[in-house]
Amino acid sequence: MGLQDILSRVTKAEQAAGRAPGSVQLIAVSKVQPLDRVEAVLAEGQKLFGENYVQEAASKWPAWREEFAGVAVHMIGPLQTNKAKQAVELFEAIHTLDRPSLATKLANLAQARGACPDLFVQVNTGEEPQKAGVLPAALDAFVAEARGMDLPVQGLMCIPPEDEDPAPHFATLAEMAARNGLSGLSMGMSSDFEAAITAGATHVRVGSAIFGARDYSTRG
Repeated sequence: MGLQDILSRVTKAEQAAGRAPGSVQLIAVSKVQPLDRVEAVLAEGQKLFGENYVQEAASKWPAWREEFAGVAVHMIGPLQTNKAKQAVELFEAIHTLDRPSLATKLANLAQARGACPDLFVQVNTGEEPQKAGVLPAALDAFVAEARGMDLPVQGLMCIPPEDEDPAPHFATLAEMAARNGLSGLSMGMSSDFEAAITAGATHVRVGSAIFGARDYSTRG
């Protein structure tokens, strides 16, 4: 495993699905990874990364942006409203817009800044009580509400239940995006990104298959 292997698999999955080369963006999920592993992937030329924690991203990406031109970092973890101001200054995109209070906060920040990261609405396709995300039945109204605030909603994101076949969840997300005129689909991780590409993913989030297993014992 490693970056080149995953990039090759993404290309093959694009071809198999009859999609244009380069139509899928690989987000290298660098959360809780040792700095030397991330730097090695940066040195290989990867430009797009994903982080789950605002504080962790703030501690390492400003320096790397100085060193590696053209790097983009997307927020792919739950975003607390009180961290939103820092997040909009750190990230090019936020994949976890999941509630009206966060939409309101982001809209106020966007008005003050005159700019806003691209936004993806997180959908709880499995309707799991412990998981964040807008419920499918509430999605259309939520997207309309966010658009009414002039928020730049580009697409939808989901994390299928671990114990279920992800393909039906990917298909559901694609249908919901199409229904709402959204082109972005952030779905698929290390174990299922090829199925996500088949279903139309525009962004796949791959971490351990690129960097190796995470060691959470190092988190303070």
